[in-house]
Amino acid sequence: MSKHDNFRINIFFVLVLIVSGLILYRLFILSYIRHSVYSRTAAAQRDNITNILARGNIYLKDPTSNNLFLAATNKKFPLAYVVPAKIDWKTDGEKISRVADILKTDKDRILNTIQSGQNSSKVLARRLETNQVEQIKGLNLRGLGISYETDRFYPGQELASNVMGFLGYDLNGRSGQYGIESYYDNDLFGKTAAKAPIATGAVGFIKNLISGSNSLSGGNNTFNRPSDIVLTIDKNIQAYTEDKLESVLKKWDARGGTIIVQDPNTGKILAMADKPTFDPNNYSDYPTALFLNKGVQEVFEPGSSYKPITMAMGLDLAKVTPQTTFTDEGFIKAAEYTIRNFSNKVFGLQTMSQVLEKSINTGAMFVENSVGDDNFLNYTINTGFGQRTGIDLPGEVNGDITNLYSGRKINYLTASFGQGIAVTPIQLINAYSAIANGGKLMRPYVVEKIVKEGGEETVTKPEIISIPFSKKTSDKLKTMLVGVVDNGFDKAKIKGYDIAGKTGTAQIPDGKGGYDEKEFIHDFLGFAPGLDPKFVILIKMDRPKGIQFAADSLSPTFREVAQFLINYYKIPPTRK
Repeated sequence: MSKHDNFRINIFFVLVLIVSGLILYRLFILSYIRHSVYSRTAAAQRDNITNILARGNIYLKDPTSNNLFLAATNKKFPLAYVVPAKIDWKTDGEKISRVADILKTDKDRILNTIQSGQNSSKVLARRLETNQVEQIKGLNLRGLGISYETDRFYPGQELASNVMGFLGYDLNGRSGQYGIESYYDNDLFGKTAAKAPIATGAVGFIKNLISGSNSLSGGNNTFNRPSDIVLTIDKNIQAYTEDKLESVLKKWDARGGTIIVQDPNTGKILAMADKPTFDPNNYSDYPTALFLNKGVQEVFEPGSSYKPITMAMGLDLAKVTPQTTFTDEGFIKAAEYTIRNFSNKVFGLQTMSQVLEKSINTGAMFVENSVGDDNFLNYTINTGFGQRTGIDLPGEVNGDITNLYSGRKINYLTASFGQGIAVTPIQLINAYSAIANGGKLMRPYVVEKIVKEGGEETVTKPEIISIPFSKKTSDKLKTMLVGVVDNGFDKAKIKGYDIAGKTGTAQIPDGKGGYDEKEFIHDFLGFAPGLDPKFVILIKMDRPKGIQFAADSLSPTFREVAQFLINYYKIPPTRK
């Protein structure tokens, strides 16, 4: 035998060893790594589930139990179906009525379905109760049966539903709609970004063997193991804020509202509550307007809660200090316009600290004149207004600061006290977090981590978007905002703690170039402890009845939420 023949035999054996090794590797993947996926599929087929839904779980944090709270998962639900071609009771009105009564559905709908004569299964009703299943089985009617399908289930029902969204339908079938279900749809379904082409030939065979691709299927699998998602939302804080929001809206017969709690140092969202809301288990029973997350998808004029942003500009440019004085005459004239304080009050000689404490419109305009229009616009942009924050939720809107691009002085003056510009709640609380944390504007986020198969984790890291003002400015402004609560909002005070805050009572545009004189939007933003904040709170209430100012309507709710968080985090007193 020649050396050439020996070489060929050796090459052949090497190839056999390589291929054998790859086959063993693939078997290991199938038997162990992917075992859970295939076993679930087999179980689904054995249990006669009509649609096999593989989708990752979503969890809320629950630090009190050191566990995660399952907020979205997959669950097997019973359904009633018929095979029209097999039915021999099409003309039996009594039996049809009995089926309709059990399933709590329309008799004519059942009649139209069973008289179609089709040979395929048709669903009559989904998500049956146990007693309905037993009653349908007890009828023992030919062509009528019970099957099971796996669908999305939300154990918390309405809890954080505006953040969660739901699993619905689009033109391509099942898909996440709104909230986390939409934004992270590919991760939850395990979809890959693109379909890779199939390699051919000997090298292609080896590549396909490693990846598990099947050339007969026309391409690589487009689905991997679905990922689980852990949110930054704290279940306990979320539940508490939802209860408090429900109470304050009921008290003032308000149209709706929002509460957001944020960690100022990282940007993570600890709670995001909307009312009215919906149950994602039965989303079809609710109007689509309730599916919007108003914290990121709705704008409003902030009113006086914008004055600390204006004050930050003056402090940062050293145009004013907390002790700088000005004389308030009750109004300022700009061209043909006369702009007044609320309730036409005249305050006389006042410091900048008092401007915030007494919420003086002319004081905010004094600061705007001091910093200049160009600087006012630049600081507004750098503090995140008029643009998306980048939060990981779908449909975020930009807000509206287009008035500031008009060049009209009147628009800058009114914007200084929060009128004529529109912001989202997430923009506003994020700006207050920058005040609280020393001047850093963070990217807000609601997903703590994505957990892939095998435990691999992709953890969200805090990200600084910009640094709109200095730590020195932040420190001065925090002290001023503590003074606002100390000297203005008795109902927001908490004994033993420095509490910082500011309210806004915003007029609502009437669509005719003016403002509604009877209805308002109230908001309250604040943080604690005032000089070393651990949390920031935003409360917004739409169109409350029987009360004019946010200082009166929202201060008690702010105090209750802040007290809960102080106790929850076991924050020691900052005052004697």
